[in-house]
Amino acid sequence: MTGALTARRPGTDPAPLPWLPLALTVALLGTAIAYPLSSGSARDAVSWTIVLLGSAVSVSHATISRGARTGAGLLVLVGVVAVLFEALGLSTGFPYGEYRYSDMLGPTLLGVPFLVPLAWLMMAWPSWVLAARLTSRVRPARRRAARVAGAAYVFAGWDVVLDPQLVQAGYWRWANPEPGLPGIPTVPLTNLAGWLLAGLVLMSLLDVLVERTSRLPRIGDAAPLLTLGWMVLGGALAHAAWLDLPGSAVWGVVLAVPVLAVLAVQARRGRR
Repeated sequence: MTGALTARRPGTDPAPLPWLPLALTVALLGTAIAYPLSSGSARDAVSWTIVLLGSAVSVSHATISRGARTGAGLLVLVGVVAVLFEALGLSTGFPYGEYRYSDMLGPTLLGVPFLVPLAWLMMAWPSWVLAARLTSRVRPARRRAARVAGAAYVFAGWDVVLDPQLVQAGYWRWANPEPGLPGIPTVPLTNLAGWLLAGLVLMSLLDVLVERTSRLPRIGDAAPLLTLGWMVLGGALAHAAWLDLPGSAVWGVVLAVPVLAVLAVQARRGRR
C-alpha cells in the first residue's frame, strides 16, 4: 500500500483552507442538535442542512487532506454507486427489501432523491477514514481486507441509527419492515444486509481510489471522525432522550462498542 494509507502524521506542505472541514463540522454538529428540537417543515430543513454539511465535510476533507483527485473521485464514485444501488433497490427490492421514498425529499434521478447520494457521501468518507485508523496495526498483507470490512461495518452501523429516524420522519416506508433488529420494528433485517453488501462494494472501490490518487495527508482526520462520532453516538442519545426511538439508541451504542474497544487498545499501546 502507499504511504497515504498508513498511519502517519500530516504532511509538512501547507494545505489550502486547512480549517474548512472542521468549520463545516462545527456547523454540522450545531445543526444536528437542532433536529430533535424542531418539527414539521423546520425539521425537514434541518435534515437537508445536515446532509449538505455532512457531504461538504467529506469532500472538503478528502480534497484538502489527500488532494483534489481524491476529493473529486470520492464525489463521483459515491454518487454513482449510491444511485445505482438505490435505483436497483427501488425497482427490484434487492438488496435492501421493498421500500418507497416519499415526495418530501424533492427531485429524483432514476427514482432516487438527490438527498440520498449526498447522505451516502456524508457517511462513506468518515467510515473509510475510521477504518483506516482501526486497521493501521494490521499486517500489511491483510490490511486492505480488514480496512474494507471495517469501513463496511461502520457504514452499515451508522445506518442502523439513521434509518429508523428517517422512517419516523416520513421520508420512506418499508413494505415489509419485519423481521428487524430487536427494538427496531420499522426497518427490516434485509436493509442491514443490503447496507453491508453495498458497503463492501463501495469501500472496496473507495480503497482503490484512495490508493491510486491520494497524497500523504496534509491535515489530520478530526473533522470526519468527529462527524461520525457525533452523528452516531449523539444520534443515539437523541433517539433515547427526545425522539422516542430507544431501540436504535441501544443498537447504536452496542455497535460502537467494538470500535471504541479497538481505539482504546491502540491508545494504550501508543502510551507504552
